[in-house]
Amino acid sequence: MSTARLYYITKTLLSYGLDELVPKHKIPWFGKVARGSLFWLRNQHKEKPAGLRLRLALQELGPVWIKFGQMLSTRRDLLPHDIALELAFLQDQVEPFEGELAQQIIEKALEINDISELFSEFSQTPLASASIAQVHTAKLIDTQNIEQDVVIKVIRPNIHEQINADLALMEKLAKVLAKILNEAKRLRPVEVVKEYKKTLLDELDLMREGANGIQLKRNFEGSESLYIPAVYSDYSRSNVLVMERIYGIPVSDTESLIAQNTNMKLLAERGVEVFFTQVFRDSFFHADMHPGNIFVSREHPENPMYIGIDCGIVGTLNKEDKRYLAENFIAFFNRDYRQVAQLHVDSGWVPPDTSIEEFEFAIRTVCEPIFNKPLAEISFGHVLVNLFNTARRFNMQVQPQLVLLQKTLLYVEGLGRQLYPQLDLWKTAKPFLEEWVKQQVGPLSVLKQMYANLPFWAEKMPELPDLIYQNLKRTPQVYPQEQKGSHKPLILSVFGGATMVMATLCYLQHDFIVAGIAISLSTISFVAAWRSS
Repeated sequence: MSTARLYYITKTLLSYGLDELVPKHKIPWFGKVARGSLFWLRNQHKEKPAGLRLRLALQELGPVWIKFGQMLSTRRDLLPHDIALELAFLQDQVEPFEGELAQQIIEKALEINDISELFSEFSQTPLASASIAQVHTAKLIDTQNIEQDVVIKVIRPNIHEQINADLALMEKLAKVLAKILNEAKRLRPVEVVKEYKKTLLDELDLMREGANGIQLKRNFEGSESLYIPAVYSDYSRSNVLVMERIYGIPVSDTESLIAQNTNMKLLAERGVEVFFTQVFRDSFFHADMHPGNIFVSREHPENPMYIGIDCGIVGTLNKEDKRYLAENFIAFFNRDYRQVAQLHVDSGWVPPDTSIEEFEFAIRTVCEPIFNKPLAEISFGHVLVNLFNTARRFNMQVQPQLVLLQKTLLYVEGLGRQLYPQLDLWKTAKPFLEEWVKQQVGPLSVLKQMYANLPFWAEKMPELPDLIYQNLKRTPQVYPQEQKGSHKPLILSVFGGATMVMATLCYLQHDFIVAGIAISLSTISFVAAWRSS
């Protein structure tokens, strides 16, 4: 980072009095030196509240810091309410760069002499401009000489250098905060900045965004709920992305939606269903679902469909987190606070020595007043935030894998309530989650997993008869004469192996019903062998 940039950042932070947010005795020596040497800059906005000063400082520092503030605004488990609320007002109000320069970037990336070689039309006036990139409209001439309406997303020139420099400084500041803050272990500032860095650098790679869009489109192929625009991969590069242009209604334009008689109740409910489907069915969800990235198709307003754009940020959850999360949600639906507390311990989200009784009581104290209201008036997202705030007292560490989920859930619920104020997210989500948990942890799930492993057993099947024969030969050594009554586990295990062989054979013969029965018998045999051993 250049000395000039470091000076500018320090000056901005001091002029907005952000150093006052850190206790004096916690400021390291170099911070005190900076405060002393730049004393004339100290807090020139004393009349403004801390949250507003923080927002204005981030806006002045530029795109990297603005996006960092946007991310922090979703972390209401980490920040005081007033500061989080103020940061939520951050917007990417960035001046566009020259359209002629954008055209040159496109031509260089696609290795063409003139943009007309691939695009019959190209608008140098951007359709939209944000902190990382801007978007231009065009008409693509495809391989069949047919014109396609497209948009071209172009990364801002020379932005990598500024981003890398600012990220390096953020990492250093995070390490300092980790040493001076009492709550550093819980807040994990180094991990938060690391997560932000990954998210931001991923956004700079438009090929990654294109791949995300292709995956989401495939996941919802044929769906009536969500449409993802096509990506033209052959004409896309790391700094240029060509996508199908869509003409939907912005989801925030409720007047236009109502004017075309859109079924608002169904639209709101579908937003919830799409979110939970992405999270629990696909483990791959659009994690930047703010109103600017969501449109509604103009076709079939009685059966409305969402259109999602800007897939640069996606979230994933592993199998264990999904199961614990779904069970937590259901426990909340049923107001089973002891189960919520137990799940937090089982998942490792709070320390294993946490008192379940005390944690349950704390959750009940926070949630019961909320649940006295009608369900349709309760914000599910804010219940989750309140839970995290309560868990903070029990040393719950920040869970990076849940950050994007929490942010997206708040977006989805806020969007749904904006479309249909009477939306009962609880009623909409509960049946979906209960069915998902039943499929994941019930007997049917075991059979499905074993069925999925049949190709592996088919490969290993030639070895099984020899293994069974060798085990039978070893019976006298494993079970001596004086232990004749203890042959049962071995017999059951052999029977389980035999039925597994039969299941594999039936699978290869496409006799799936018999294969399923054989799997069931094999499972029962192995369980019985284990219990009798």
